[in-house]
Amino acid sequence: MKKIKDLVLVNDYCKGFNLSTLHPFVTIVDLSEGNLIAKDKTSLLRYHFYGVFLKQGDACVIKYGRKNYDYQDGTLVFVAPGQLVNITHIPENYKPAGYALLFHPDLIRGTNLGNNIDTYSFFSYELNEALHLSERERQIVLDCFDKIRFELTQGIDKYSKSVIVSNIELFLNYCTRFYGRQFITRDLVNVGIIEKFESSLNTYILSGKIKEMGTPNVSYFANEQHLSPNFLVI
Repeated sequence: MKKIKDLVLVNDYCKGFNLSTLHPFVTIVDLSEGNLIAKDKTSLLRYHFYGVFLKQGDACVIKYGRKNYDYQDGTLVFVAPGQLVNITHIPENYKPAGYALLFHPDLIRGTNLGNNIDTYSFFSYELNEALHLSERERQIVLDCFDKIRFELTQGIDKYSKSVIVSNIELFLNYCTRFYGRQFITRDLVNVGIIEKFESSLNTYILSGKIKEMGTPNVSYFANEQHLSPNFLVI
């Protein structure tokens, strides 16, 4: 059985890439500035903080909960405290790329964001679908990261925490909007597929093929629409 590695502090994640943190409870890291130093190329990680990762490249497989995480180059991946992430198929000479926003629950405790963090459902195991970004949305994400990083690099004062937390909350609200766009887009695509399926089925029946060839299987209609049978079944 694979040993679980606990990432308790934000710095525990950063150390794995030979990177330093900007703040004990929150940081923005550019993964291209670091190197994966862990010898074990297969990792089962338990996070004790929130993580949002802007992926660059599609190397490695992430198993999140009981399913593989649906992600690809240029997507956002979300992880919440207490969740296990199984990372496999890391290539030899792997060079990390992308960005990570990491923040500890202690940072947001007692704030508006802390009181409402559970409303951001994309941190849940139930949603193992990454957020696929347009170029414009990706730029908004990077702008949010830049604002948080800028504040972290300034001298810490009594306003720092509220400004940082407010920017994280703004970023998460953008993510909520982007997910809404993603689901609407996919729903429209699925409606089109259903309409094509119904049309193909009616054509099949009216042509008399059902008498000659019997009831068609899923593969028949999948081939007609240039889709995989599994896609239609799902």
